[in-house]
Amino acid sequence: MKNKNGFRPAGSDSVLAGTGLRHAGPVHANLHAPELTECAIRRGEGSLSAGGALMVRTGVHTGRSAQDKFIVDEPATRAGIWWGDINMPLPVAAFQRVCDHARGYLEGQELFTQDLYAGADPAHRIRIRLVTTSAWHALFARNMFIRPPAADLPGFQPDYVILHAPELDLDPAVHGVRSSTGVILSLEQRLIVIAGTGYAGEIKKSIFTVMNWLLPDQDVMPMHCSANIGPDGDVALFFGLSGTGKTTLSSDASRHLIGDDEHGWSGRGVFNIEGGCYAKVIGLRQAAEPEIWDASRHFGAVLENVVADAHGVPDFADGSLTENTRACYPIDFVANASADGQGGLPRHVVMLTADAFGVLPPIARLTPAQAVYHFLSGYTARIAGTEKGLGKEPQATFSACFGAPFLPRPPELYGDRLAACLARVPVTCWLVNTGWTGGPYGVGDRISLAHTRALVNAALDGRLDDAPFQVEPHFGLSIPARVPGIPAALLDPAAAWADPDAYRHAASDLAARFERNFAAFHARCTPDIQAAAIRPVRP
Repeated sequence: MKNKNGFRPAGSDSVLAGTGLRHAGPVHANLHAPELTECAIRRGEGSLSAGGALMVRTGVHTGRSAQDKFIVDEPATRAGIWWGDINMPLPVAAFQRVCDHARGYLEGQELFTQDLYAGADPAHRIRIRLVTTSAWHALFARNMFIRPPAADLPGFQPDYVILHAPELDLDPAVHGVRSSTGVILSLEQRLIVIAGTGYAGEIKKSIFTVMNWLLPDQDVMPMHCSANIGPDGDVALFFGLSGTGKTTLSSDASRHLIGDDEHGWSGRGVFNIEGGCYAKVIGLRQAAEPEIWDASRHFGAVLENVVADAHGVPDFADGSLTENTRACYPIDFVANASADGQGGLPRHVVMLTADAFGVLPPIARLTPAQAVYHFLSGYTARIAGTEKGLGKEPQATFSACFGAPFLPRPPELYGDRLAACLARVPVTCWLVNTGWTGGPYGVGDRISLAHTRALVNAALDGRLDDAPFQVEPHFGLSIPARVPGIPAALLDPAAAWADPDAYRHAASDLAARFERNFAAFHARCTPDIQAAAIRPVRP
């Protein structure tokens, strides 16, 4: 039995099936946004913004706790895991103690459950059951994943379960973890435990890790990218880490949005893994990003660590809590979103980087081999706040496949799959720098969003197809000699620097960083990708 608001009494098998919980207190199953918002306010979890969004704070954890992520070391999956600092092993016995601790904590409490899908393509879809003590985290999950039609909910049997206990501390001495926080995934038991952190991004990225494990065996390329569709049905993919512009550049009023962060590429086309958007909103301006601005102020959205004035008006310029402020909303809050989260085979692949050194060009055309090389390299600059522990200065980093923290398998496997995808159909590949020009961070200027949009649009609509290109010497990149409306000095990064010697030194330094990073992949790559590798220009 349940009431009209989705409340179910304790012990309802259909609500808690697969969770291992038996003696729960009140369980609120599959509440919609209005009920979840009401519960969150009643419980003191947040407040409403002037526009109606639910404003919440995540406490000490304002980004992912990368050092607290574990995968359970189980016989059925052990050989396939990319073990190391990203995927740290946790013994089965230790995981069992964590599960007992989490279930003991959850039982008897007021709980919120959500039954959801990941994967817009039914052929590659999984069923998720989230159990949490927090109404706003249930709303976050409902926004982020795909909401099943009501007819699919009776008898819903989850493929994966998330036990979410943000206020539960773990004991390293007892549970085998590093700190009081744990984000632990059992691929064999199909169970995720998240404890000791209120940062909601852990929920979505745990499921993305699951999909990165499952999809390659289904001949599908899982991707940390956004995607949209042009008026002629042309699909474009935008790879990149947080803060590089995936959400911003794919949210274009002239194109339909498939999704802003996670996708699969099958033999039929591209599909969104999620059903919502998780946009970084620090510095958000209505004039520059109207789609994200409107969605972030909508009732039903969640504003994470965004500061507001006494009247509830959000101040998106205020980073006093964190630079990693976020807005979470269902994708249908975007007026031009795709209705089914699917598209055809891609025609364009855009790889985004925010180059803190200011030496990469704002746009360059890549060969397929160069595209795989840059995919494996995953270079960008992490700007403050996307992970717990980052300071105020950006950190140059290489994150394989533009998403190393979410890869349970070795990066080369995903690189091989991208190469196979690019070989199936004609695809034009681009490298776009959304970072700095004319000097490094603190000296040069951030490339304007208007210029980046103009360059990306020129690439996607074919205006660069017949443009003259030249190969710059430091990275072997083909850059357009001229693009109408774009300053010529911007196209060639060397020309944007006042000191040519300083540019050459900085470019050589970054090229050397590429070379050192790629040494881990070089021997396992095909000759064409090895030949595309960046090498510093030496006297």
